[in-house]
Amino acid sequence: MTISFPAVLDAPVSGRRVPLVVDHLDYSRRVLLRGNPVPWEDPTALSNFLNQAHGLLRPDVTLLDLGEYYRLAADDPRLREAMAARSRTGYALRALLADAATSRAVATLAATVAGTTRLPLVLQIPSPRAWLAATHPGDVADLDADRVEAAAMYVADWLRGFAEVPVSAVLLDERIAPGADAAALPPVDPQSYVPVTNVAAHYRWEIGLRGEDTVSVGAHEGDVVGSGYWLADDAAVPDARGAFRLAHLPADAVPETVLARLARLDGHGA
Repeated sequence: MTISFPAVLDAPVSGRRVPLVVDHLDYSRRVLLRGNPVPWEDPTALSNFLNQAHGLLRPDVTLLDLGEYYRLAADDPRLREAMAARSRTGYALRALLADAATSRAVATLAATVAGTTRLPLVLQIPSPRAWLAATHPGDVADLDADRVEAAAMYVADWLRGFAEVPVSAVLLDERIAPGADAAALPPVDPQSYVPVTNVAAHYRWEIGLRGEDTVSVGAHEGDVVGSGYWLADDAAVPDARGAFRLAHLPADAVPETVLARLARLDGHGA
């Protein structure tokens, strides 16, 4: 049974008063996998890895970063060739998301993770604008609202592949990947993402937006607990102003510090 994101807010499984979403992939890779690759190709091994991280960090949802999955998948020579077959704007993203074998694999991965981590599932994916910028081989200054809306249609079609997966929310990550010229990328109105929001509404998934230091899911604003809290020698506990918290654990955080800061965070939201 799918647990909705509003239900997470009403009754966090951790028992916290303020639910916690934890972006821990880089941190857990260093601490739990000792720097070895995340086992994206093995759904069971990935679920075991996530469960181990969850046991330490006690998040209220499973945050599954499919943007990272696709960033690595795009290095496959077969996919690289398909993405480079046409030069027109948006073709690379369309080819990446339309690849049937990869789409089946990622849907199986998400379903396995949802079933074995037993926490509400939040899929984090690049926003259409960010994904278009990450895959576009030319000048990102050309990526206007019309092109972003076309990219949103590709993303919406791809999301239909998760129809049978118990998804609680889809978090659109607006952060621009390293290597893209964020300053040159034209701003777009979120209305350009309507194809994605329509699909989410059809499947009763909440849609969220994540920026560098902002996050929201549906009508609910959240608080981002960024790298400074986990790395600074004497960090004050941030106030809980939003309906939930999103904690980003940097790769180089010290495990003992992370656990101590989590306990302090819980004490200000429990």
